[in-house]
Amino acid sequence: MLPPELYKRRHYGTPQSILLLIANFTVFTVSVSLFASGKTVNSFFWVAMGLLAIYNFFNIRKDREEYNRFRIIAYVLSIAIMIGLFFIFRAKA
Repeated sequence: MLPPELYKRRHYGTPQSILLLIANFTVFTVSVSLFASGKTVNSFFWVAMGLLAIYNFFNIRKDREEYNRFRIIAYVLSIAIMIGLFFIFRAKA
């Protein structure tokens, strides 16, 4: 028989901020590999990044109470990492 405390444990799942970072890096890497790996950056890359920015804006606005200081710093740091990766990938193209 299972103890009754087992059913009282709550698991809230993966936080929305982590899912947003995963979605950002996934869309970024796919769009860089498809649209920015040549000599010039295709305009579809900028469209994809614009749509990603709109998605981020509405997602952060929807879940604003979840974003504390630590998660905001992690989000800004991930944006800086993506900018750095863009320049690294473009240097190798």
